[in-house]
Amino acid sequence: MHYTILDCYTDEASGLGVPPYLGTYPRYLFGKFRKEGHEVTYLTIDDLRLWKKYGGLKKEPSVKEKTNILVYNLTVNNAEDVLNNIDKLVVILGVHVPGKYLTALPGTLKEVIPLLKDLKVPKILTGPAIFGTQLEGGKFSEKEDTSLFDEVINYDALFKEIENYISDSTNIINQIPDKRVIEIETGRGCAVGKCSFCTEPLKNKFVNRSKEDVVNEVKFFYEKGARYFRLGKQADFYASDKPIEMLKEIRESCPEIEMLHIDNVNPNSVVKAGGEEITKAIVEYCTSGNIAAFGVESFDPVVVKANLLNTSPLIAMKAIRIVNKYGAVRGENGMHKFLPGINIIFGLLEETKSTHEKDMQALKDIINEGLLLRRINIRQVAVLPDTYLEKHGGNKYLRKNKQYYWKWRNDIRQNIDYPMLQKILPLGTIVKDVFTEMYDGKTTFCRQMATYPLVIGVKGRIPLKQKINIRIIGHMLRSIVGEVV
Repeated sequence: MHYTILDCYTDEASGLGVPPYLGTYPRYLFGKFRKEGHEVTYLTIDDLRLWKKYGGLKKEPSVKEKTNILVYNLTVNNAEDVLNNIDKLVVILGVHVPGKYLTALPGTLKEVIPLLKDLKVPKILTGPAIFGTQLEGGKFSEKEDTSLFDEVINYDALFKEIENYISDSTNIINQIPDKRVIEIETGRGCAVGKCSFCTEPLKNKFVNRSKEDVVNEVKFFYEKGARYFRLGKQADFYASDKPIEMLKEIRESCPEIEMLHIDNVNPNSVVKAGGEEITKAIVEYCTSGNIAAFGVESFDPVVVKANLLNTSPLIAMKAIRIVNKYGAVRGENGMHKFLPGINIIFGLLEETKSTHEKDMQALKDIINEGLLLRRINIRQVAVLPDTYLEKHGGNKYLRKNKQYYWKWRNDIRQNIDYPMLQKILPLGTIVKDVFTEMYDGKTTFCRQMATYPLVIGVKGRIPLKQKINIRIIGHMLRSIVGEVV
């Protein structure tokens, strides 16, 4: 049988599958089908758009135009040829934590259904869309008619079997011409699992993959030529199986690895016994530019309590200090070794005007103490089905306070992000191993391969997909201006 996997890209609290990341869903399914003896083809939503919306022709932008990110992430395959000669199509789709993406746009059900309606093969829908999906915060999840699909399957059950498919899954990268960050799953679920907005406790019980299995998956992809990895598909990297040994073995087994980063971290794990030792190992074995994404969500104790949030403001501050203690040193690529990042969510239960005041005071305290934050991620909550938030208030506070969100957001960007960025990358700093990504008129936008990389604007249209070094010559609110050196 000939299967085709259509990757519409996924973004969840526990993992990222939007290019340049390659998520776990298409890899696991590719490996499963290959292991069963099937022919498997991998397509992206960009391949489908190129065929259905652009007649198979990719137009180069003029000097006044932006790079078209709708067809940026093509595979080596031709969607028309493939989709007219297959036996079954599996569509992977769903966003739970909406973001802004430099060179990709996830496909939605609303977009995909019309593009596939004339395709006369059995169609399966899977991915986070099983639990709802939304490309914008501040709304209830998208609820579309899925009658186009013959089956709607939750393939998360594959987790118990994935080690059988990992070696076969690596062949997927032969169908992708561009570099990809391989998002490695270290575990499922959340050890705490209470936050009002999160779907992770609904999807999975907390369980870790073994350290040996994680290391083996990295090695398999490394042997196929992959050089960029993030141990990111989990709720708390510090709770992984033997994280210190895991990192050490990966670096020893893969000496030419160019990026090794982590993602989510529960601040409580950083401050408890053993947390500092894990922090030091991350600094030693991971590559520079690494970030601990702290799910703080709010520094307002009332909101913390109402939403069953994992972290108190006091614990968050302690964790920020510990990560800075060991990681706030500039690394070989110009970025700091390891810094904390903060997630802030608008629209949670019991949010008031004073919530923003408490958030701002905490962030000002961080600056005044001389601590560094690599990034502050601000979003309006997406209200997803069956979450505590949906059952205990839904979008009540979103509607109530929506008029203030732009002001609150801008307050953080102007008075926290901007001075923080100036501290992290002073004028004249050299940032290395930067890839040219896209054009916007006469500006080339670039970034490193990293977890939450900074966007760098450079004057002129430099050839894309090249690796260059940059000198910092200016700062924006969340990005920087550079010149080639």
